[in-house]
Amino acid sequence: MKKLMIIIFSAFIGINAGYAQFGGFSGPRAPSVKTMTVSEALKMRDDSIVVLNGHIINSLGDEKYLFRDATGDVIIEIDNDEWHGVNVTPEDLLEIVGKIDKEFFEATKIDVKSFTIK
Repeated sequence: MKKLMIIIFSAFIGINAGYAQFGGFSGPRAPSVKTMTVSEALKMRDDSIVVLNGHIINSLGDEKYLFRDATGDVIIEIDNDEWHGVNVTPEDLLEIVGKIDKEFFEATKIDVKSFTIK
């Protein structure tokens, strides 16, 4: 019975993984959305939309990662369902689009909504 449950669970995960593979538009964006640096993003207000280029340096656990560009570091949060099967290394240059998340007594984070490898 345990083996059957594992097989069913594995099949369910495989089916859901197939549905998570969505595409999107790749091309110019509205002029009002410009790429900025980490140091500029950290000065933005809560819930501001930001676009950053840099590298994920390491995993901090619980869907959090350390992101770095030439101006500094920031913690980013990428929900597991946002990866869409893409694997990233610290050598990969990424463009992330996300929302500033400022909480009392916590470091400013960026909640990543999408990313592309440059």
